[in-house]
Amino acid sequence: MNEDDLLSSRVLIIDDQPANLRLLEDLLTREGLTHVVSTTDAQRALDLYAAFDPDLIILDLMMPELDGYAVLEQLKRRGDPYDYRPVLVVTADATMEAKRRALSLGAKDFLTKPFDTIEAMLRVWNLLETRALYRRLQVLSPGEPLAPIRFQSRPLAEDTITRRLEGTETDPDYK
Repeated sequence: MNEDDLLSSRVLIIDDQPANLRLLEDLLTREGLTHVVSTTDAQRALDLYAAFDPDLIILDLMMPELDGYAVLEQLKRRGDPYDYRPVLVVTADATMEAKRRALSLGAKDFLTKPFDTIEAMLRVWNLLETRALYRRLQVLSPGEPLAPIRFQSRPLAEDTITRRLEGTETDPDYK
């Protein structure tokens, strides 16, 4: 893999705040990424996802009408279960519950606002590098679906998070 592989990656940013979009767009383009599309309308996210075919999605959680959790659920339903398409959640909600819920819905990384730009770019590069390696593995293994690894504890964690969100169970570690 070379630098051009990563710099040619496509990034979709979804955030209802135009200032946040500009900040992230400027950050990504300063680093050399040229294929960046963004929207403040989460309801357009799936259409953009289908049309743009992003390698990485950067997603805000707290948006009106359709929040980031709903977007994650729709992406999970619509996406290929054998595809590795990372989502980096960027949100002002730093609660453990938000992190756990986003990660259980398929987000691959989580960053809280305000964020350190160097840390944000390191996370973006890590996710794009993993995506590029996944795509290379697909080329080397044609015809073989690359099934996602489902850890035994994941269904238990998802069930626990669901019960906590429904208020039927409390988190003893949460303070």
